Amino acid sequence: MSAVAEKMAAAREDLASRDSVVVAFSGGVDSSVVAALAYDALGDDAVACTAKSETLPADELRDATRVAEEIGIRHEIVEFSELDSQQFVQNDDMRCYHCRSMRLGAMYDRARELGIDVVCDGTNASDVGEGHRPGLRAVDELDAYSPLLEQDIEKEEVRDIAREYDLSVADKPSMACLSSRIPTGLEVTEERLSRVEKAERLLRTWGFEQFRVRDHDGLARIEVGEAELETALDPDFVRAARDHVEDCGFDHVTLDLHGYQTGSVSPEGDEESEESEEDVVANVFDADYPTK
Repeated sequence: MSAVAEKMAAAREDLASRDSVVVAFSGGVDSSVVAALAYDALGDDAVACTAKSETLPADELRDATRVAEEIGIRHEIVEFSELDSQQFVQNDDMRCYHCRSMRLGAMYDRARELGIDVVCDGTNASDVGEGHRPGLRAVDELDAYSPLLEQDIEKEEVRDIAREYDLSVADKPSMACLSSRIPTGLEVTEERLSRVEKAERLLRTWGFEQFRVRDHDGLARIEVGEAELETALDPDFVRAARDHVEDCGFDHVTLDLHGYQTGSVSPEGDEESEESEEDVVANVFDADYPTK
């Protein structure tokens, strides 16, 4: 038996020892693997629960519903608003702590309604020790159970397990909440979250896979993965992005020549985890940008 198979079996056995669990379920690969393991171990005594709020793109909620059906697990949706918390809205370096506290709190509320004591989350072994990760403090304080972390399952191993379960999200890129697109210190508002969501939906429709649209108070900074940067520099895309991203509510549109970088508007290591270099932004969407 391979090391991954042993860890997978250990996680399943540990989950089977619980009477029932609620899985904090975003539909990403980590929470999907936890949901699949829990359903494998507990059947109908495992429940996936997705927290719906302004920071969750509608497309991600639809994906979560689809993946829950794919797994076969019961799927519950709870609603709350991070914007009710001024601590979250002010968007300091503890924003992810406030968000995760509220999100997991909503999970525990639903778990109590269902008569379930255990709430699982998708924290994996690669998440620990990555710098400033205040969201993990909330997981610890609320005593959420992290089966991937407990069995020392790292990110690539999570994807291997997802393939074992034939999950469609096995290779899905990481997707942090929409508030991660707003620079630390700039207030999180419904208007900013909405225009980011609309702009990112456009990029997804146009076929991009790894990207972010960062909202610098009305300036949209588009980041795309290195493999897609050439496509983003195509004149047809430039014209379409300039016109349609501005229609989403932005005043200006730029392309970051560094490409996609996790956590590039957040404190070092915050939730999306990587330190960014100084921004290099090309205003290729300006009609007066020189071509020679």
